[in-house]
Amino acid sequence: MNDLKDRTKKFALDVIRLCAQFPKSPEFQIITRQLMRSATSVAANYRAACRGKSKADFISKLSTVEEEADESLLWLEMLIELSQKAIPELRRLENEAQQLVAIMVSSKKTARGGDKGRP
Repeated sequence: MNDLKDRTKKFALDVIRLCAQFPKSPEFQIITRQLMRSATSVAANYRAACRGKSKADFISKLSTVEEEADESLLWLEMLIELSQKAIPELRRLENEAQQLVAIMVSSKKTARGGDKGRP
């Protein structure tokens, strides 16, 4: 679990550092602000999930992490489309967000005992 705590924290910090590099125009400010909010929420909610009071609480918090990682993915995709030039760090973080979504989906299935019939 500590590896994933570190990984989600690194994701949040890397997003913050990336967002600081974008222009201060309105379209970039709106998207980078939303991206920073969702990326930091990934880290904060994963940390909260690790301290879940019950299995149901843990699964619920993982769902929030999944949603925030997916939202981060949307904002990263929008930045990729808005950017005038290719920014390798954007693609790397897009891939990381995709992996975090997949990890949370898999973790929830495992926590539920592999019950594929539940959302």
